[in-house]
Amino acid sequence: MKQIIIAIAAIGLILVGAWQVYHFMDQFQGSHPAAPATAPATVAAPEPAAGPLPGLPPKLEPALEAARQRGAAGLRDFLAANGKNVADPRLASIQLDYVLVAAPGDPAEARKVFAQVKARLTAGSPDYARMKQLEKTYE
Repeated sequence: MKQIIIAIAAIGLILVGAWQVYHFMDQFQGSHPAAPATAPATVAAPEPAAGPLPGLPPKLEPALEAARQRGAAGLRDFLAANGKNVADPRLASIQLDYVLVAAPGDPAEARKVFAQVKARLTAGSPDYARMKQLEKTYE
């Protein structure tokens, strides 16, 4: 009898936990439709620098928007194809966006790209504060 009560309690806890995860995922997907999974819960995603940053040729704007719609794979492909044509600070901003959407699926890749951005950014960069906010999560 005691084992049955323990089993029922364990099943109940599992169901409550699953319900909480379901609601968390539903809430996250509603606010980030392009993200395949949740971002790290310990750090709120910092906002990119206000306004358009220099460094991206105008002809690449549509390609970047299309890449953002595809999520991590789209941004990865965009950076591979056009990364040499994009300059900082815009390149750093796009790479930090990629880090945030790629981290749930491939944390090692996210850390690698974050390290590249961190090595390049200086204190005067528009994305420096955003990078510092993400630093503890991706090192």
